[in-house]
Amino acid sequence: MQSAFEAAHRARFGFVDASKSLVVEAASVEAIGASRKFAEPSLAIRENTNPEAARRTRFYSGGAWQEASVFTRDRLKPGDRIAGPAILIEPHQTLVVEAGWAARITERNHVVLERIVPLARRKAIGTEADPVMLEIFNNLFMSIAEQMGVSLQNTAYSVNIKERLDFSCAVFDAQGSLVANAPHMPVHLGSMDRAVETIIRENAGKIREGDVYAINAPYNGGTHLPDITVCTPVFDAPRREILFWVASRGHHADVGGISPGSMSPHATTIEQEGVYIDNFRLVEQGAFRERELEALLTGARYPARNPRQNINDLKAQIAANAKGAQELRKMLAEFGLPVVRAYMDHVQDNAAESVRRVIDRIHDASFAYEMDQGTWIKVKITVDKDKREATVDFTGTSPQQDSNFNAPEPVTRAAVLYVFRVMVDDDIPMNAGCLRPIRIVIPEHSMLSPKYPAAVVAGNVETSQAVTNCLFGALGALAAAQGTMNNLNFGNDQYQYYETICSGSPAGPGFDGTDAVHTHMTNTRLTDPEVLEFRYPVLLEDFHIRERSGGRGKWHAGDGVRRTIRFLEAMDCTILSGHRRVRPFGLFGGEPGQVGENWVRRQDGRMEKLQGCDATKIEPGEAIVIKTPTAGGYGDPSQRER
Repeated sequence: MQSAFEAAHRARFGFVDASKSLVVEAASVEAIGASRKFAEPSLAIRENTNPEAARRTRFYSGGAWQEASVFTRDRLKPGDRIAGPAILIEPHQTLVVEAGWAARITERNHVVLERIVPLARRKAIGTEADPVMLEIFNNLFMSIAEQMGVSLQNTAYSVNIKERLDFSCAVFDAQGSLVANAPHMPVHLGSMDRAVETIIRENAGKIREGDVYAINAPYNGGTHLPDITVCTPVFDAPRREILFWVASRGHHADVGGISPGSMSPHATTIEQEGVYIDNFRLVEQGAFRERELEALLTGARYPARNPRQNINDLKAQIAANAKGAQELRKMLAEFGLPVVRAYMDHVQDNAAESVRRVIDRIHDASFAYEMDQGTWIKVKITVDKDKREATVDFTGTSPQQDSNFNAPEPVTRAAVLYVFRVMVDDDIPMNAGCLRPIRIVIPEHSMLSPKYPAAVVAGNVETSQAVTNCLFGALGALAAAQGTMNNLNFGNDQYQYYETICSGSPAGPGFDGTDAVHTHMTNTRLTDPEVLEFRYPVLLEDFHIRERSGGRGKWHAGDGVRRTIRFLEAMDCTILSGHRRVRPFGLFGGEPGQVGENWVRRQDGRMEKLQGCDATKIEPGEAIVIKTPTAGGYGDPSQRER
């Protein structure tokens, strides 16, 4: 029984934990009893009979109308044989006999359908790109990533992953290039390949079947410390060659650091932001290394506050990867390795061509984007029409900051990938092919290419939004979104919670924005009020749409929100947010959006204003109030159709 349980656990979750004893929670017993035999006499068989049809008709099958004989069941006797196309009518059902099949009446008066003409085999799927098969494989690869996401959501422990869906899953080829993703978090998906490439590079020749790795190192393939990526190789049947990789990235609600939630506005070094995980083997040949993992999470200068929650969520990520590996093996069994590998290349080739078609219709452009801290994101897009390529150059962007608004290179790369994928009209997976026609230039020692040990936690969530707005502004495609994720953290030694807060989406040419949605580099949900209040000592006092708050224009931006959370226990609270000073821009005469505001309502009713990036202690009965900034409008408001 134990071996059967371990085999089932390994198949579902990708590992077994030999250090844990098994608990038999419930047992079920199945009993099978014999029933009275039913006697069916054998009847005399008529030889070589061709029964007479009651009438003729036709039915549609195999892409054409078929002329068919119609028989009534009561006139058929054992030994009768009817070749299709034909229809057999019984008192309670109708049997259709297709062309190439025959119906035979047995000695027990049963009807048996038999194929009498061999099935014409379809031509085998080749490795050359076929438009129909390309679309099928696009969806197959994305479906695998989506199934990984469902598995992760179902098995995760934390509210942040299970309820807010702050995670991403993706499929990679043997070299670590992104092949397909589920529609999860753009800031994750465009940067995960760097983490996979790091694992491949630093473990060359040492990776075995059943190994699983974890990484969050912003200076070695990661983005910021709360985002932990779990990478799993998928081997061939002899377990000698790595064919693919699957990976899942989850935002962990706390990985240590100087404040609960690991997103302190006061952090100035990476050490102050939490536990640094650089190429850690989570599972070794099928055995989960829980003791070593717990030692890693608790051994840093600022250790994780709830390592059990981290461990449980990492187990869920391992399980999600195991699901992805299972589905890839099913695909191999169906199509064969040469075909699957070929179409992994074809979907990337197709993505590259789709982006080239975008490049065909854009022109040289530049844009400068101011952030609340006085820093600037600057971009220049240069198009080579002959080569159908573009250079995206961030020269002129502000230098590395003493704050944590520095964004590692994978973050900027993710923003570029996302923007150009959004500009593609076709329904294709976001993958590495999208970046083939694009050269990205990021100046060294800028806030988009920081050097260790600079703090980076806001770079992933705030600077990424600024880069995205800057790129859309240069392309003239969209007004600014709210340009922030409104990162709210609160917690103590027992509880840690993180959420991002939505606003309206920006307006664009021919469409209004949408009210109260997450936009661009974030794509999470807000925790359901019932779950929030059940899992944490808080009350969601107010959450409403601020009507007519979006930027006005020929096309209006969507409206923002106001959110008030009252605390029932003392908590440390931090906010990392933007556009509390600079209004999100409108385009082509569209009005800018509104700035956001952060407040604390104290016990005496006094309203205390917080900075865009701030920290405070909140006592029982006090409340945090967030009013999100709003996106910009597009086009002259006077031209709006009434």
